[in-house]
Amino acid sequence: MKFKRAHSAGLVALGAGLFAASAAYAEPTINKGDNAWMLTATVLVLLMTIPGLALFYGGLVRTKNMLSVLMQVFYTVCIVTILWTVYGYSLAFTGGSDFIGGFSKAFLSGVTPDSKASTFSVDANISELVYVCFQMTFAAITPALIVGAFAERMKFSAVALFIPLWATLVYFPIAHMVWYWAGPDAISDAVKAIAAAGSDAAAKAAAEARLAEVTADAGWVYKKGAIDFAGGTVVHINAGIAGLVGALIIGKRIGYGKDLMAPHSLTMSMIGASLLWVGWFGFNAGSNLEATGGAALAMTNSFVATAAAALSWMFSEWMLKGHPSVLGAISGAVAGLVAVTPAAGYAGPMGAIVLGIFVGAVCLFFVTVVKNALGYDDSLDVFGVHCIGGIVGAIGTGILVNPALGGTGIMDYAAGKIAEYEFGAQLVSQLWGVCTTLVWSGVGSAIIYKIVDVVVGLRANVETEREGLDITEHTERAYNM
Repeated sequence: MKFKRAHSAGLVALGAGLFAASAAYAEPTINKGDNAWMLTATVLVLLMTIPGLALFYGGLVRTKNMLSVLMQVFYTVCIVTILWTVYGYSLAFTGGSDFIGGFSKAFLSGVTPDSKASTFSVDANISELVYVCFQMTFAAITPALIVGAFAERMKFSAVALFIPLWATLVYFPIAHMVWYWAGPDAISDAVKAIAAAGSDAAAKAAAEARLAEVTADAGWVYKKGAIDFAGGTVVHINAGIAGLVGALIIGKRIGYGKDLMAPHSLTMSMIGASLLWVGWFGFNAGSNLEATGGAALAMTNSFVATAAAALSWMFSEWMLKGHPSVLGAISGAVAGLVAVTPAAGYAGPMGAIVLGIFVGAVCLFFVTVVKNALGYDDSLDVFGVHCIGGIVGAIGTGILVNPALGGTGIMDYAAGKIAEYEFGAQLVSQLWGVCTTLVWSGVGSAIIYKIVDVVVGLRANVETEREGLDITEHTERAYNM
């Protein structure tokens, strides 16, 4: 099984027998505790999207567009689930090239109830079907995040075409580039073979060639050394920049900047944000793939960074505007969750708190000052929270992983120990991940929007938009009173 994410950040070890040539091979077994945790984490991530994200977004739009947002999010989960099982999983998590996988597991070929997926410990596995479903929920929530940027004005037929195209051409390649690698078992076997070769020059050369081949079997961003624990680049920067591009191409809502476009139900958005926070423990702690101290660290960081960001946004808003708001507090919480996502398993709790404080203020600045200065209509601040928060988190991860700052360090599987931390080199690696995602998703999304515009048209007409997408697109109303 080819597996995701660059390193375990020192949360797992290769084991004392890694270099022992005499170590007997044992068939990896499925750990029932890890498997049970991953089943739970998978359901928690689904909870983030439906109902969490759907209610959070739905409450933020006007009453006449509530159902349209719910429909767009629900549709996204359904269509991406099917695409993932047909070919998405194979394209993201099998070998092929630096940029995309192959079709060896299309239609889940070879994936059975007995097949295994690696964790971050050698010879420790979970059921591959559980891993398929876990990653499926990531693939589903990412394009669902985008719909907040063009909410209240994009035709459902356009959304219906855009989502599968974007998932196929943008998300699956980015997931492969950032998270695909050969896995700890392949590296362990190659290192053992080198040790077993002893003084046999030919055997040693062959084993070293095998190790080089295994090391090369990885995505573009992974090989650049970028670390992303649970999706700062793959999910948040990816969706955030796609949302901004969409908002710019589609244009502003009718009356934007003139008419009142206040959220119709902050109560519902509060419920949605709270469900997002609960589900995010599956997102972050689940990305450890094992019920170990690494999951506990990710869980702790997801608590403290989120709380710190919510308070940071709230108090910053209080100082700037003279009052704290519920919308500000829950927006700050989401920003904190976004920023800690790539750092959850790498930073220490104190580093996570600092990250949360910083990202709360930064995202507030972008969704108010920057957005107003540039005049773009990102309806639900997908760019300002997810893209900017993801960038802060991705770069911050490269800093906070430093053991001297309480971080875990980065595991060197070939050496069987934590690698020496180099600030400059790791920062460059993180920038590779950020910039690759911005370019691939930004350019790719722009092309897809243009294709959709030609085929079905992107925007609802003026009459439809004024009346509301609920009744005109779906012949339903969110509330009948």
